[in-house]
Amino acid sequence: MSNQVLKEQVAKIISDHRTGILSSVENNKPHSRYMTFYNDDLTLFTPTKMDTEKIEEIEKNPSVSVLLGYEEKGQSDAYVEILGTSSINDSQALKKQFWDESFNKWFDGPEDPNYVFLQIEPETVRILNIYGEHPQELTIENGE
Repeated sequence: MSNQVLKEQVAKIISDHRTGILSSVENNKPHSRYMTFYNDDLTLFTPTKMDTEKIEEIEKNPSVSVLLGYEEKGQSDAYVEILGTSSINDSQALKKQFWDESFNKWFDGPEDPNYVFLQIEPETVRILNIYGEHPQELTIENGE
C-alpha cells in the first residue's frame, strides 16, 4: 500500500473518530485517558486544562501514544496508533478555531488562560486491523 493511500486512510479514521485514548508517562508507567482530538495534517490537538496532571506528565516526558478508531464490535474495525511528542500550545487562534460550546463546562470561554491544547507531532503512525492485513506503518517525513 502506498504511503499516500495509508495517509488518506489514517486521516479518514482520525476524522471519523474524534474521541480516542491519550497515554502519557507517569512514574515510568503508562497513564491513559479518553480525550477529544482534532487533526491538522496528522498533527493532533486535544484541549485540556493547564492545571492538570497530564500537563505535568508531558513536561517531564513529552512521549505520548494515541489510539483512535475501533469503536464498533471490534472484530473488523480499523484503528490508528500514533506515537509522538506532545507540547503545550496556547495559541489564541487555535483556541478560537476549535472552541466548542460544550467546553463551557470546563472553561470561561476561548480566552480562558487555563484552556490550552496538547499538540502531538507524530513520529510513528500505524494503521491496524484493516481488512485483516498486517499492521501498516506510515512513513512520516519532515514537512509531511
